[in-house]
Amino acid sequence: MVPRSQSTLNSTKAENETPVVYVVDDDESIRFTLQSLARSVRLRVETFDSPADFLAFPKHDAPSCLILDVRLRGASGLTFQAELARYGLRMPIVFMTAFGDIEMSVKAMKAGALDFFQKPFREQDMVDAIADALKRDTLRRASDRALAGVISSFESLTVREREVMKRVVTGMLNKQIAYELNLSEITVKIHRGQVMKKMASRNLPDLVRKAEALGMEATRGNSSALLPTARGAPGENPSVGRRI
Repeated sequence: MVPRSQSTLNSTKAENETPVVYVVDDDESIRFTLQSLARSVRLRVETFDSPADFLAFPKHDAPSCLILDVRLRGASGLTFQAELARYGLRMPIVFMTAFGDIEMSVKAMKAGALDFFQKPFREQDMVDAIADALKRDTLRRASDRALAGVISSFESLTVREREVMKRVVTGMLNKQIAYELNLSEITVKIHRGQVMKKMASRNLPDLVRKAEALGMEATRGNSSALLPTARGAPGENPSVGRRI
């Protein structure tokens, strides 16, 4: 078997990381327009004439956004927006419609849509909206990866190390932790060092931020707060729409 050249591997990696624009619209002319528009700025694009086809398509592991028509044959884009979370799809959504109104756009924005366009739309406005959506998804994916790393690090801690960590992030001193856990101060110091090492924390503020990302309570004496409940990607901002 002949190994693939480094240039081929690099090319494949670059392609895999290229952002993707998904388009769901039952109007073939609109799908063609958006396909051409996305390709003109060197983005990958996948088009579908129904939500069902979009859901059945294997998604690329890359920053993505969804351009979604409000009114589809036999389906509502707004209803589909509400269903996407059940499928674990969190990509930003840009809506478009030929029959929009203020109430419809407000409903879409409140549900998390990034933008809302009336057809026909200005191509540059759509390009700008796509760029904004992909930037947001890039940040979300980075936050997700960071949170996954923090969770993995926390799971590597022993039960005792978790007990020590919980108290360290409340600001307790080693001697206070030692007294509360009935340990020697030197033992607490060792556990604390292991916590900092396994959590890859440079200092206490960094450890506190990671504990907050995990959803770990920081109340002294509450031993029920030893297991984290992730709060979602830190750094994610609510979507804000711009056009009606």
